[in-house]
Amino acid sequence: MGFFAESLGTGLGLIVALDADLRRIVATSLFTSLSAVGLASMIAVPAGVLTALADFRGKALLKHGLNALMAVPTVVVGLVLYGLLSRRGVFGDYGLLFTPFAMIIGQTVLVAPLIWNLVLTAVEARDPRLAFTCRALGANRRQQALIVIHEARHALVAATILGFGRAIGEVGVAMMLGGNIEHHTRTMTTAIALETSKGAFALALALGIVLVVIALAVNLALSLLQGVRR
Repeated sequence: MGFFAESLGTGLGLIVALDADLRRIVATSLFTSLSAVGLASMIAVPAGVLTALADFRGKALLKHGLNALMAVPTVVVGLVLYGLLSRRGVFGDYGLLFTPFAMIIGQTVLVAPLIWNLVLTAVEARDPRLAFTCRALGANRRQQALIVIHEARHALVAATILGFGRAIGEVGVAMMLGGNIEHHTRTMTTAIALETSKGAFALALALGIVLVVIALAVNLALSLLQGVRR
């Protein structure tokens, strides 16, 4: 108990003192996760709205595919992208592996199916009279999509927040594609794993506390958003 208490006190001291290594690691995590969620949202939100509004063959199969992609382990995503981004891979000439950009690509691939599926579900759960009213007023497909996005905006924001929560807390993609390089691609999750294995428990605890605070902030934002929707 003394070891844990001592490490906790040292970790809190690192947070209060805004330790340089701690700040750098947190900044890398926030940069990669926010960038990935931004890219994923630009792809997945329109795709989710259009998928929900359209009727086409294979729609049920697409939904099953999205559900399956949400359950794929992060290390599998990292493994596939590692093969594509490595020097002998299809995109090896671009030198992306072990850079923050590789991590952003990986987290985008990881988060996009989640946001897409949540947006699709939210739009399909809307009042069915909305689409009928839009058509009755002569709205075209683009106008209908914009109206639906406005009506479901809280759900779309919630989907994005959940996507960020998954991105900030994942370790497999960040470790495999970023390489956990100090001052370059080290994130909170990869640093926690490394520092714990090295015996630097105080820094690992400090990073864990920051990560928990971010997770609580994400859940608080979701709760507030759900309160606004009611």
